[in-house]
Amino acid sequence: MGCLSCFIPRTANEDSDNDVGDHMKTTNGKSSKKGKDLRDPEHIAAQTFTFKELAAATRNFRPECLIGEGGFGRVYKGRLESTNQIVAVKQLNREGLQGNREFLVEVLMLSLLHHPNLVNLIGYCADGDQRLLVYEYMPLGSLEDHLHDLPADKEPLGWNTRMKIAAGAARGLEYLHDKANPPVIYRDLKSSNILLNEDYDPKLSDFGLAKLGPVGDKTHVSTRVMGTYGYCAPEYAMTGQLTLKSDVYSFGVVLLELITGRKAIDDARDHGEQNLVAWARPLFKDRRKFPYMADPLLQGRYPMRGLYQALAVAAMCLQEQASTRPLIGDVVTALTYLASQTYDPSIHLANSNRFGPSPGRERREKEKRGSEDHIVLRASLQNNLRSPCHQDSPDTHLRDGRTRAYEEGGSGRRPYMDEWEKVDYNVRASPGSNQTASPGSNHQRASPGSGGRTPRRLHRASSSHHDLRVAH
Repeated sequence: MGCLSCFIPRTANEDSDNDVGDHMKTTNGKSSKKGKDLRDPEHIAAQTFTFKELAAATRNFRPECLIGEGGFGRVYKGRLESTNQIVAVKQLNREGLQGNREFLVEVLMLSLLHHPNLVNLIGYCADGDQRLLVYEYMPLGSLEDHLHDLPADKEPLGWNTRMKIAAGAARGLEYLHDKANPPVIYRDLKSSNILLNEDYDPKLSDFGLAKLGPVGDKTHVSTRVMGTYGYCAPEYAMTGQLTLKSDVYSFGVVLLELITGRKAIDDARDHGEQNLVAWARPLFKDRRKFPYMADPLLQGRYPMRGLYQALAVAAMCLQEQASTRPLIGDVVTALTYLASQTYDPSIHLANSNRFGPSPGRERREKEKRGSEDHIVLRASLQNNLRSPCHQDSPDTHLRDGRTRAYEEGGSGRRPYMDEWEKVDYNVRASPGSNQTASPGSNHQRASPGSGGRTPRRLHRASSSHHDLRVAH
């Protein structure tokens, strides 16, 4: 039976991604002492399993127990004989995309980080050349399963459920960014990595690519470009410089998926609509087109003000300049507010039929509500910007500097919160940008603003997404 110490890198400077276990602690109730080296296997709380135990749990990995597969390997539903607990067992491909390093990172991360919106790691197996991870079973599968390619007999997600999922996923990301010390950059946020329990509570999963964030005076960490095409922030895809705002961009793509029902990359669509962000960018500029961005499966059953506000949050998360994106704590505040505004389609339709105004008046009222939505959004964000956990962030210092300059008559620029009040729906693109993937091509542009260059090679993974595996 193998142990994790057998897979820990021997040299300290072997790769910049090897810092995952260095002096990490969390503020979830109890924190580990400063300086504790979490590469020591004795600090890993996850249970160890033999390959024989997991083979018995999955009935020898029978095909009928298979619940998912991809470039990393396969996931089976199983039952542990010792506890009778139903679990999900991920068997990694021995020659797949997820190697020993990613296996070690995931065990370390999920052993140390615990939050209602992070999937619970029960244990692992490192038996010979077998690498398996055992998770709590999530009966409703992934968010991707409920948004794309739905069978005819499957009910689409309603507006309330979508906002609940968005707020929960944002809270999981906020825990990684603001509660973990040092902060953790997820680096692979996408709809297929958001799992749902029986109550549609979301949980982030698959932490093999997670990375410790910058600390002290550092503004970013430099690393190999890895992730999924269509979700990667442009500055990370171009330079390999990773920040917390890289995750915020990825979250913006997921939020846009929830609102529109479209895939991040969809080669089956027309050329101008294959890339979700590229398709949405011109529509962000005209709020009158916002209703056309809503998922047709919603059949108009959503609050118009809620749609405007959700798209405003998505647009800010997808700003091309990382410094202009919001902190994830601000996003949590806005989406928690939206999730609390429950929408009852039956009551809405009944009231519209009984007391509904004329079409012209209704249109004017919708436009008025659309012009007022940014005020509500601003109010919901303002409290979180004063949160102590954001006081020392580079973005907060930048905001405070702008505010002082405005109050002292320096630059004449309006304060940071007024930028939120305006709600800039425009996602700025640099000249020559093009994120659209050409059908059937293995060489694609990694981000907007590449100026016609393809600086790195982007390989298609065997799964439904395009995984970036780029070495400098």
